[in-house]
Amino acid sequence: MRASLANGIEIEYDVHGDGEPLLLIMGLGGQLVAWPLEFVHRMVGCGFKVIRFDNRDIGLSTKIAAPVPNRRQLVAAVARRRWAHPPYLISDMADDTAGLLDHLGVASAHVVGVSMGGMIAQALTIGHPERVSSLTSIMSNTGDRTHGRVHPRLLSRLARLVSGPPDDAIANNVEILRLISGPHFDLGETRRLVEEEYGRNYDPDGGSRQTMAIIASPDRTWDLRRVTVPTLVIHGLLDRLVMPSGGVATTKAIPGSRLLMYPDMAHDLPRPRWDEIIDEIVTNTRRAESGGSTTERAAV
Repeated sequence: MRASLANGIEIEYDVHGDGEPLLLIMGLGGQLVAWPLEFVHRMVGCGFKVIRFDNRDIGLSTKIAAPVPNRRQLVAAVARRRWAHPPYLISDMADDTAGLLDHLGVASAHVVGVSMGGMIAQALTIGHPERVSSLTSIMSNTGDRTHGRVHPRLLSRLARLVSGPPDDAIANNVEILRLISGPHFDLGETRRLVEEEYGRNYDPDGGSRQTMAIIASPDRTWDLRRVTVPTLVIHGLLDRLVMPSGGVATTKAIPGSRLLMYPDMAHDLPRPRWDEIIDEIVTNTRRAESGGSTTERAAV
């Protein structure tokens, strides 16, 4: 299904179930199919209408007609935000998300975002607070460049794979996911996902522009202090793509938020932890119903 937004962007989406709206926002370069259907169906079984979608510049949503940033431009933008010249920011992607809710006639939804999707979820909560019933930010950060950075050793290995020849795209993307995942990495399942995304729509240029949007977007820490909806923050202690300090900083920024850190999770959603993660998301949505908000921090 496709939504035509007021800003001219078209967003590809699908909907599963019939209950309280729960919006899943995928991360950098990830298409809606990166949310496993089994995970989605479990959320449906908990009483939610689950909405997945392709962010702009990825999958079947609108591709932005803008130059692709090269490595030199990305490095310069990392050094100084003022040297970044992005065609859009994380806040623009959050506006797309609000527009999708408008299209669906959803006044507010429980919002769950992973990685860049967590950044978009935070920006949606800041810019459109009335649209968010509860917030779950997973393996993300606040945009504060001192917390939740990429481990330097991982960065150099990823750079070589990202710039690899197009003919090796499937193998390189599988290897990228292996490098950022934890001990529960499943090679066969990962290869099936990458092949599905590749067959559905393969366009690495959008991922490069999304990367620039992440780098160029301002720090959200101060604005997150105004967030009042029940918030759950989940992070893996093994995460080297967004190091665990990103989750800690997010929790410190949002009053009353709860932090869960898993010792066997990296930059992934490990299947053995799905039951616990889903239970925690559901519990956070129930806090919205009860109006409760208590600060908790836990390591599992």
